[in-house]
Amino acid sequence: MAETVQQLLRERAEDDHTAVRYAEQSWTWREHVAESEAVAAALIGVADRGRVLHVGTLLGNTPDMLRAMAGAALGGYVLCGINTTRRGEGLRADIHRAECQLLVTDAEHRPLLEGLDLDGVRVLDTSTQEWADLVAAAGPLTPYREVGAMDTFMMIFTSGTSGDPKAVQVSHLMVLFAGLNLQGRYGLGGDDVCYVSMPLFHSNAVVAGWSPAVCGGSTIVPARFSASRFLDDVRRYGVTYMNYVGKPLAYVLATPERPDDADNPLRVAFGNEASDRDIDEFSRRFGCEVWDGFGSTELAVIITREPGTPRGSIGRGADGVAIYDPETVTECEVAVLDEHGALTNADRAVGELVNTQGAGYFNGYYNDSSANEERLRHGMYWSGDLAYRDADGWIYLAGRTADWMRVDGENLAAAPIERILQRLPAINRVAVYAVPDENVGDQVMAAVVLQDGASLTPAELETFLAAQPDLSPKGWPRYVRIAPDLPSTATNKVLKRELAAQGPTPGDGVLWVRAERGRTYDEQPARALTVP
Repeated sequence: MAETVQQLLRERAEDDHTAVRYAEQSWTWREHVAESEAVAAALIGVADRGRVLHVGTLLGNTPDMLRAMAGAALGGYVLCGINTTRRGEGLRADIHRAECQLLVTDAEHRPLLEGLDLDGVRVLDTSTQEWADLVAAAGPLTPYREVGAMDTFMMIFTSGTSGDPKAVQVSHLMVLFAGLNLQGRYGLGGDDVCYVSMPLFHSNAVVAGWSPAVCGGSTIVPARFSASRFLDDVRRYGVTYMNYVGKPLAYVLATPERPDDADNPLRVAFGNEASDRDIDEFSRRFGCEVWDGFGSTELAVIITREPGTPRGSIGRGADGVAIYDPETVTECEVAVLDEHGALTNADRAVGELVNTQGAGYFNGYYNDSSANEERLRHGMYWSGDLAYRDADGWIYLAGRTADWMRVDGENLAAAPIERILQRLPAINRVAVYAVPDENVGDQVMAAVVLQDGASLTPAELETFLAAQPDLSPKGWPRYVRIAPDLPSTATNKVLKRELAAQGPTPGDGVLWVRAERGRTYDEQPARALTVP
């Protein structure tokens, strides 16, 4: 049995089942492995053997990205998935932090690199003749190394409490463990079609979409998520399995329902962070199973939803998963719920999700000893997620520590967004924090205090935000409160918990609201605000 992704893909080298479908094109596993080996041979051939062989990818969900992933596994080097929503200095820092000596991109994403100092990084564009010639000239693959189970297959970036992205080292074992578990649970095989529309630089797509398909020898359909196109794609490609993270189910459910929606081949949707309502409605409307779990990029805390999971719970934890008070380093009390299910002992029951047995499958952050020390304390792994557990062992999320926000399935930190907003001369003070999304996860809210005598309109804010090259599209605040002041402590630290408790309201100021997937703010009331 394969112990690494490298070995697993070699087993597919003579498989003539369809491996990839993309638009009107298709490849068998035999063809896909051969093309991926050529990509690996080409990259190894131009690499500097005196440096670590880390290959970055700034690509969407395309056959090029699938070949890059398979090539890294077969070639025995490390792939670094670069977040395509990063901009400016943040994007440059990620590439250098991962020590990429090669960066593979395409015509769509190459403009994001313009003006960035990428000294020491060779950029290769898959849309160019240079790339085609390089791959065509590559000889037989001689792997960079034969990898072991705990060797790093891929680096996947996430955001930490400080706001600086960290490169999680995802091992071959971690990818295989997740893939084999899901492939076995849902019986995925050569006749199944796996729809992978979550970004492949994200752990969910790698371990819950790509890996189960590779483990089962199933067909992979890489795609860019579109709620309006979803059902057409499922029918067009014969999709039987899909993965998701965040709110895709809610987006699809927002489209008009039709009487024949359940007339489709989809059997299973697996992911995390869907609401109970969306799980039920998606299952009913599309006639499939929906399994929602919990997991982070680090995969150090594993919680599984199972039959009988109460509404609102994310399931039961694997061995070692517990809830601890980070101050006393003791296990929290069992939650006491009233007749309505409300938590009555939050101060003693809510704590941080931990793995008491250590790091689990977490291999550490690359080149970040301080972040590793923060995560691994007192012989345990600390997740940064707050939760409580009832008397039957069911776990319920209660929020996040520090300033983490979970937006569309990805963690964002408040401090970088605050620093960007503070570039606007009209703003004197700003606080960025999470408010609950009406479906699942969080939305970004900003409360700002203007300079004395300054004015600001929604249009001016929109123009400013659009001009910030290092602001992620998901970092645009959904709600903006123009406030006369911010609640603060005696030491002038903003009390964000008070702001968050008020939710998306104007308070004693004015509230601007941005359309969920737009860039325009609606001022309520519609007028420019001037602070006297």
